[in-house]
Amino acid sequence: MVMMYVRFPLSLGNVEDLLFERGIDISHEMVRFWWNRFGPLFAADIRRQRINRMRGFRHWRWHLDEMYVRLNGEMVYLWRAVDHEGEVLESYVTRTRDKAAALRFMKKALKRHGKIEAITTDGLRSYKAALTELGCQRKRDCQEFRVWRAV
Repeated sequence: MVMMYVRFPLSLGNVEDLLFERGIDISHEMVRFWWNRFGPLFAADIRRQRINRMRGFRHWRWHLDEMYVRLNGEMVYLWRAVDHEGEVLESYVTRTRDKAAALRFMKKALKRHGKIEAITTDGLRSYKAALTELGCQRKRDCQEFRVWRAV
């Protein structure tokens, strides 16, 4: 019943009617309950399958960026890794914007998502220092790096 609601553009009432025609007597609230319970599991599985497919993609590129945001009244740095399709892969919050924070963020992202073709940054020196420590070689200019090994 959850797949009917997700796969086809049906309302909860339409799913209830379709199931009633097949001899299953449930309310539309039960369909909504099951969607709320299992929907996040389906979404996580779809996300996991997408990332597994992307690991095999030869030209997987990441864009790394950090920004200064207010979180609970305190100004902190939000680090984000976004792939070439615009999917946010990883996010990380720190109080500092230095090599150690960049290194922790990159290790976390590489450990979770595996090896990539290239990383594009905004030119922050912390990225360059962290990539050098990870064993990355500078590619064309100061904004693009080729990752040779994943951590």
